[in-house]
Amino acid sequence: MDANEIRKLRTRLESYQDKYETINFSRENGVLEMTLVTDGGPLRWNRRAHAELEEAFLNIGRDRDNQVVIMTGTGDEFSGPVPDAQANRAYHHMSPDGWGELGWEANRLHANMLAIDIPMIAAVNGPAARHAELPVMCDIVLATKTASFQDSAHFSGGLVPGDGVHIVFPMIMGLNRGRYFLLTGQVLGAEQALEYGLINEILPRDQLLVRARELAAEIMKQPELNRRYSRILLTEDLRRRMNEFLPYGLALEGLCITRPPD
Repeated sequence: MDANEIRKLRTRLESYQDKYETINFSRENGVLEMTLVTDGGPLRWNRRAHAELEEAFLNIGRDRDNQVVIMTGTGDEFSGPVPDAQANRAYHHMSPDGWGELGWEANRLHANMLAIDIPMIAAVNGPAARHAELPVMCDIVLATKTASFQDSAHFSGGLVPGDGVHIVFPMIMGLNRGRYFLLTGQVLGAEQALEYGLINEILPRDQLLVRARELAAEIMKQPELNRRYSRILLTEDLRRRMNEFLPYGLALEGLCITRPPD
């Protein structure tokens, strides 16, 4: 079998392009754009979104026709909403079997994203209040002036911040800034996020995807193996930290979630 025949055995865009309710896909000249969405509007995090992104990252990484990924949101927000800690208190108490399922999925959400061996560009179109670590984990992070970053669903929402945020934010913005961010539910605006190193450029809303596509086109000028191996090399430190500390974080989060209700 030649290389083209072997590629046909792997995951193809048509097998996942229309599979998910919370992700829209399009691809042109090897650049895959994934747009997070809920009912035509900004992404609302829920169990479906969590499950779909975990599997989608796996499929993106297995599709060798993808050469660069641009991840963005819909409308004026990247992801939300900010949860009500009191309203979610019952949800935060799960059976061991229930957490076993969700924790299994959470472990693979970040692992599957980091297994994508092509450059990833985040185009953060507005506030990222839920799982803000995902765009920050991309290789290049662009944001609008109205973008902000918050970990609203973990400690301030009644959960141990153990499913990856405890690794990503202290690693990128520094230990003390990261701990403050996670323990207070701090909202970082675009300018402060730029200062802290979470993002690389601030752009007007109508120039966000234009700039992302421009950068993708520049990256595409490199040979394929250069693109792939550079992505692998530049994410290795983060991947090692995830491998070492994510299961521990999820275990502690699970101990809190499966405790008897107060």
